[in-house]
Amino acid sequence: MSATPASLDSAKPVSLDARARFAMLAGLCGSLVAIGLARFAYTPLIPSLIQAHWFTSSQAVTLGAANFAGYLAGALIGRPLAAALSNRTALRILMTVVTAAFFACAFPLSIGWFFTWRLLSGISGGAIMVLVATSILPHIPAARRGFVSGMIFLGLGLGIAASGTLIPQLLHYGLQTTWIGLGVVALVLTVVSWFGWPSSNPPVPLVPAGEHPGARHHGLTLRVLYAQYAANALGIVPAMVLLVDYVARGLGQGAAIGAHYWVLYGLAAILGPVICANVAHRIGFGKAYRVALFLQATAVALLALSGNAWALATATVILGVFTVGIVPLVLGRIHELMPHDHTEQRAAWSRATTAFALFQALGGYGYSYLFSHSHNDYALIFTCGASALVVALAADLVTSRMNAARAMAV
Repeated sequence: MSATPASLDSAKPVSLDARARFAMLAGLCGSLVAIGLARFAYTPLIPSLIQAHWFTSSQAVTLGAANFAGYLAGALIGRPLAAALSNRTALRILMTVVTAAFFACAFPLSIGWFFTWRLLSGISGGAIMVLVATSILPHIPAARRGFVSGMIFLGLGLGIAASGTLIPQLLHYGLQTTWIGLGVVALVLTVVSWFGWPSSNPPVPLVPAGEHPGARHHGLTLRVLYAQYAANALGIVPAMVLLVDYVARGLGQGAAIGAHYWVLYGLAAILGPVICANVAHRIGFGKAYRVALFLQATAVALLALSGNAWALATATVILGVFTVGIVPLVLGRIHELMPHDHTEQRAAWSRATTAFALFQALGGYGYSYLFSHSHNDYALIFTCGASALVVALAADLVTSRMNAARAMAV
């Protein structure tokens, strides 16, 4: 399955062989389980966790943030873990831990127990996010990497949609059954992916050791990209955690209506990678990400300013598209800046994911604190998220002007 250097750079369209398709399926399963379900399935469960008196409202939000903290740790340990164990072994172990966490959360023995398993789930999710695409894409012909990348991250959207449709059905049988049901789904997908992961690590880069021209020539652009991705995390965390609870309790429409919005969010997330890939193909990943920041800021501001059903639906669709769509946009931007160095691509993607994870964790706990100390002021939380996205957009515009001025000076 490993591609030769020549085939990696070939622009000639080629079909994917069976191993490549199996690897793509494994990647989809990985993102679906580790992020799509492990993170996003928690959001529609929050109202039920509170109503069933498993946890208070502030505890439920804090436990959601535990997954974010774990995601940060996972983003940091992903590359060292793969270096020590190999990509395939690391991904198998991580998928198993996520699956075990679902079953463990069916038994809320204590807050500490639940927190630990949500944390472990987040650690595994962060590590998988760092490894999944960079373990598979170097083995894929260059002409098909955009398609395969979109299919891998499609798992995020499928997980969101599945959580919005599956969880309301499972909740009829109780919270414990719901967690066990999610565990069964994760177990099946883990088994499906088991032999799909590439058996070898990515090929050696063509760039001589110690030379990373992409990183050297685009240092400022990359640093700003990391900062933007971090701010993006602050911008989307409020909707990721509170959208269903906002509709259900904040607007008084009930958990069932809240779940409907989550399904809409998930359906939009399924389309996210496809939409973003097509737009980026036409206008470039940098410009596409700028558009994404603007639309996300507008959507989160809508949540803060209006409870109108049409405004909520519009914001939900936009955020659903870009919650997943920003991932291939940022990864594509990194590949755009350093197209031939797989080692530096993985390093840059790891740094970007770590920045996202750090501010996602800080946002999760910060918003949890604000939420509990502002008497559940949803508008305040959404306003903070919109502000972060505006800052990210402003940084992009300033950097673009600086690069343009530098190019003219040269």
